[in-house]
Amino acid sequence: MADEKNTEKDQAKKPAARKPAAKKAPAKKKPKPKETATKGKGAAEATSKTADSKASETATRKAPAKKAAAKTKAATKDAAASTAKKPAAKKDTAAKAETKPRSKKQKPREPTERPVVNARARFVRVAPRKARLVADQVRGLPLEDALPLLRFSTRGAAQDIRKLLESAAANAETNHDLVADDLLIKDIHVDEGPTLRRYRPRALGRATRINKRTSHIVVALTPED
Repeated sequence: MADEKNTEKDQAKKPAARKPAAKKAPAKKKPKPKETATKGKGAAEATSKTADSKASETATRKAPAKKAAAKTKAATKDAAASTAKKPAAKKDTAAKAETKPRSKKQKPREPTERPVVNARARFVRVAPRKARLVADQVRGLPLEDALPLLRFSTRGAAQDIRKLLESAAANAETNHDLVADDLLIKDIHVDEGPTLRRYRPRALGRATRINKRTSHIVVALTPED
C-alpha cells in the first residue's frame, strides 16, 4: 500500500514535468482585424505621400531645366534677329556715307609715285673717276641750276653730262608731257665701261701700255614737288 501511495504521488508530481510542449502552448490570440485595416490604410497613405513628394521633387527639378531651355531658345532667337538686322544697318551706314558730301578739309589723294624720266650715254670717252667728280656736283639740283653750272665748268666730262641732261629733258617733254624747267635731277651715276688698250714705244725697243678708259653715265629726272 505504501508503494502504491508513493507511485501515485510520483505520478501526480511527474505529469507536470512530462507533459508535452504542445499542451503547454498558450491560448490562441484572437485576430485583430481592425488594427490590420488601420495599418493598411496608414501604409497606403504613406505610399501616397511618398509618391506625391517624389512627383513634387521631379517637378521642381524639371522646372529650372525648362526655364533654362526657354532662355536658350530666347537667346538664339535674339541672336538670329540681331544677325538679320546687322546687314540692314551696314547698308544704312553705306547709304549715309554715300549721301554725305565731302567736307572741304578732305583733299584728293595725290599720286604717291611721280614719273621718272631716264637717259643714258654709253662708251663715253672719259675716265669714270673724272666723270664722277662732275656728277657729284650736279646730283639733287634743279635742271635750271645744273645746266648753267655745267656749261661754264672747266672739266672735260662736264660737256658730256650737260648734253645727256638736255637729252633727258627732251624725253620728258615729248614722251611724258612734262615741263623741262620743273624737273629735278633725282639720280646720276657713272659706271666703268670697257678699256681701250694703246701702246707707246719706249727705250731699248720696249712698249708701254696706255689705257683709254670709257664710262657709262645714267641720269634720272623727276618733277619737283
